[in-house]
Amino acid sequence: MRPARARESDEEEPDRIAGQPHPRETYALWGQGQTLARAARALRSGRPPQAWLLAGPPGVGKATLAYRIARYLLRYGATEKGPEDLALPANDPVSRQVEAQAHPGLLVLKRQLNDRGKLKTVLDVDEIRRLGGFFGMTAEAGGWRVAIVDAADEMNDNAANALLKILEEPPPRGLLILISHAQGRLLPTIRSRTQRLDLRPLDDTTMRRALEQLLPDASANDHTQLIQLAEGSLGLALQLSSGEGLKLAADAESLLSARGNPDYVALSALADRIARGTDTLAHFGDFLSQAISRRIRERALQNQSDERATTLWEQTAALFERATGLHLDPRQTVLSSARDIAEARRRGAL
Repeated sequence: MRPARARESDEEEPDRIAGQPHPRETYALWGQGQTLARAARALRSGRPPQAWLLAGPPGVGKATLAYRIARYLLRYGATEKGPEDLALPANDPVSRQVEAQAHPGLLVLKRQLNDRGKLKTVLDVDEIRRLGGFFGMTAEAGGWRVAIVDAADEMNDNAANALLKILEEPPPRGLLILISHAQGRLLPTIRSRTQRLDLRPLDDTTMRRALEQLLPDASANDHTQLIQLAEGSLGLALQLSSGEGLKLAADAESLLSARGNPDYVALSALADRIARGTDTLAHFGDFLSQAISRRIRERALQNQSDERATTLWEQTAALFERATGLHLDPRQTVLSSARDIAEARRRGAL
């Protein structure tokens, strides 16, 4: 099987990591053998569920698995005719159609751009309503239809209720795949009507093998640093490797480790640099949240847990999520997070 490849795209895709193939163009699934085997047994038995919930942290292969399932089902149906690992080669006609986003049996729902060309903050009801027409169409030659919702956590209430109606009356020969980074955000009624497949963080050995193949020009020391920072998320490791990823992660660590009052001159310079990048504020927020999470775990191992640190972690994640969703000023967001961290340290929470 030839390796996945990155390709040029005229349309910016927020879920594409710079220099790396999109999940629909990816054919290697790292470190999720047990989950893949469970999905394969269900598909090849002829009795797949009508909806799967692929749950796990970002960057561990959920979208890659979703496209792998879709390609197999669109190529072979729910039969044993295909390979046991559900793998289709990249030169298969179905694979080519999926890569080109041109297969009539596959619908992918995600957040769209608003009237100003900015990514919407939620996956809205208009997008979810497309499922009705899609599943209502007759599949060619009695084939299957597959819809992927990426990510289901991002639905607003109206969208979630519209999806629930589809789940209550599932279409024949139709499979709905929900991708969830935080499945606790989903309605309990949605979770109860799906079969869950858990994907877990990758171990260090798997991470190193993957990075050696995907980032062959990086040094062994770079691989080690990426593994330490990514905490089992291959997607995050690849994000860190591109652009200013490693520098942003180091900036997040420096902000968390700083003593005394915040250095507002340095913070303003950092905020200005973040404001010039694409998705840089979101990445910095992710790195900062993960750095706080590591501190919480380290203190827990020393029996020094403090609920105020957990509160800081929740506040930081919410602050950056709101700022990126509403396109707020990066300068104010960085300064606010620095003040919160300084106050938590003053109170002994970090």
